Amino acid sequence: MAKHNFNDLYYFVLTARIGSFTQAAAQSGISQSALSQVISNLEKRLNVRLITRTTRSLRLTNAGESLLKRIGHHFDCIANELDFLNEFRDRPSGKIKITCGPYISRSTLLPKLSPFLRKYPDIQIEFDISQKFKDIVKEGYDAGVRLGEAIDKDMIALSIGPQIRMATVASPEYFKRYPAPVNPHELSNHQCINLRMMKTGGLYVWDFDDKHGSLNIRVEGQLIFNTSEPIVDAALAGLGIAFLPEDEFGNHIQEGRLIRVLEPWCKPFPGYYLYYPSRKQPSLVFSLMLEALRSKN
Repeated sequence: MAKHNFNDLYYFVLTARIGSFTQAAAQSGISQSALSQVISNLEKRLNVRLITRTTRSLRLTNAGESLLKRIGHHFDCIANELDFLNEFRDRPSGKIKITCGPYISRSTLLPKLSPFLRKYPDIQIEFDISQKFKDIVKEGYDAGVRLGEAIDKDMIALSIGPQIRMATVASPEYFKRYPAPVNPHELSNHQCINLRMMKTGGLYVWDFDDKHGSLNIRVEGQLIFNTSEPIVDAALAGLGIAFLPEDEFGNHIQEGRLIRVLEPWCKPFPGYYLYYPSRKQPSLVFSLMLEALRSKN
């Protein structure tokens, strides 16, 4: 059997999946020029062009796409099998990389995973906290967290929290100046605090339900944020009406700092799920984390 060095193939798979020499070099710990040279040498060895380079991006050729499809999953399998060697250690070790939003990290992931991390001190979890949706396969994450309705069908999804219900709120001071809306259509008469969506760049459309079905209301106001924390602060300051999952307002509703309106139009819907590629066999470390997240405690 001929001897081969498969490092160049690994670097090709990494670069092809990420779609950027710069990001792939940073993740692999080598310089961009060195990575580019590795890929060039691989193309010379195979006598076929795999990647078409431009000044701003890269694109796989037909041969490159074929090679990635044929060998990429083999590197995944090797990595998983190496991870399973942890079964022979007294203390499982490894690293898990998760992308998620700030709210779910505070409300669910950290509380559920704190006992897990104390039990397994050699396991490291890296959280990428962002409102932006990430391609977890392309960008090298082990898992992501999204609302159930936003998960791609080729992913395995694990429910990690209860159903969610939205809340429409404003401060008592705001409602002294403006009459409270009695139905969603009256929001057009109010200052509403908008949320800019990272994925699309558009403003979040407020979704309500009534006996006739769903209502999609586009609201206007002086303030737009791209995260939820300042929306809560702005509502507390009397600057407008906010619309977020009810848990994000903490105890402000119960303690009277915020007044809830339009409650009959806010129905529960599926909550947050942790998701990961269906084609990837979970490692021992990842499986242990899944068990921790399944826990009801």
